[in-house]
Amino acid sequence: MIGSLRNFAKTKLAGVLVFIIIIPFVFWGMGSMFNSGNTNNIAKINKTNVSTQDFIDYLNSSGVSRKTLQERMNQGVIEELLSTLVSTTLLDLEIKDFDIIVSEKTLTKKIKNNKTFLDENGSFQRTEYEKFLLTNNMTAPGFEIALRDREKQKHLFDYIGAGTITPKFLIDKNFKEQNNKLTVKFFPLKTLYKTEAEVTKEEIENFVEENKDQLKKEHIDFSYVLINPKNLVGVDEFNQAFFDKIDLIENEISKNVSFSSIIADLELQTTSVKDFSLTENRKEIEDKIFNAKSDATGLIENNNDYIFYNIENITSKSPDLNNEQSYSEMQKLVFEKNKFDFNRKILEEINDKSFDQAKFDELGNSLIESVTLNSFKDNKKFNINSVRVLYSLPIGSFTLVNDDKNNIYLSKNESLSDEMIDYESPEYKSFVTTQLSNDRKNILQSYDTFLNNKYTVDINQKTLERVKNYFK
Repeated sequence: MIGSLRNFAKTKLAGVLVFIIIIPFVFWGMGSMFNSGNTNNIAKINKTNVSTQDFIDYLNSSGVSRKTLQERMNQGVIEELLSTLVSTTLLDLEIKDFDIIVSEKTLTKKIKNNKTFLDENGSFQRTEYEKFLLTNNMTAPGFEIALRDREKQKHLFDYIGAGTITPKFLIDKNFKEQNNKLTVKFFPLKTLYKTEAEVTKEEIENFVEENKDQLKKEHIDFSYVLINPKNLVGVDEFNQAFFDKIDLIENEISKNVSFSSIIADLELQTTSVKDFSLTENRKEIEDKIFNAKSDATGLIENNNDYIFYNIENITSKSPDLNNEQSYSEMQKLVFEKNKFDFNRKILEEINDKSFDQAKFDELGNSLIESVTLNSFKDNKKFNINSVRVLYSLPIGSFTLVNDDKNNIYLSKNESLSDEMIDYESPEYKSFVTTQLSNDRKNILQSYDTFLNNKYTVDINQKTLERVKNYFK
């Protein structure tokens, strides 16, 4: 929540506040309804009431049209906007609790230093200020109130995040860990895998027997016909007569008129397909019918045609190894399983510390290569996530990594250089900024948890429903 609120504090004053969320309100439902039954209030934050009029005023000033509210009613737009109002109210309570103020002098300075209102010489121009107000349909008091509120919110977050200074030795330590050069020895595991052609029939049969329930696939028998303007109404272009006939077919389907009866009236030739299931060899029409099998009879749009189909039978079958395609699919599955088992065995040995240099040399043989990574962002050889894993491991560690093409390698961290830090380099300065920003973010996340414990948000569900009905 705090991250979203902080982003709001940086937005344009004329913008509409969206997606500022109080976690208990959104994720834990609407809270309990008021016991008092006071329909003048729509929400309560601890002892502070948010009146129905407050919410109506907020809706009217949000810039969201009545039409949009009506169209998105079922998507939770009213709840979303109420969440936003509750969130800003909560911020106001925090600002009041910390006694944060913005003086007239500070407010005037902020306005006069706003680049929007300055001329080419950097001087404040009252006419530019007034032009801005007119363009954005705002009054000077309204703008200044919004600006004051934004500054108060900024001061609140500055106050919460104040003092977030990471010690220099920790910054340097983290910088070195992420930017020192890491030399890695590695070799591809694909040369050690049993090839797909080497997978035996016995292995496949055992695999199917052990996984027969999981490997069962649905097969369907069905008939279909492609319907287009030419074969339905005798013209090449879509016209009203064609769509009237399509509507008639849909009506007959809804009345449970049989597929055969409808086809007989249309005098169209059907295609029958037996024992069909999804495979790697894509078949556009058949695949669409299979995916729509929850409806026994139906019409599916298909580019410039309609598919009118009828499912006649659905069965669940284990793979038929006498079928060449099924056999090939099972062979690939066993091949992938063998790869997985091989990789897992190596990882288990690494975790058990039974994998050593001798095994690495024996498996790698003449295929062992070496690469030097310049930083934990250097993904010239390995996938970036693998690079980060490598940098997190001590020297001498073995692990499995992959590249962007999903080739798997067995690797060993060989050495890590201890580079001198150039404190004036852009890389170091950027790292310091990021480190401080992350530390500040962590503090704000802790503050977020604190707020969730400090405030209880209750929503008057009956009043909320009444407001929604008003906009319907």
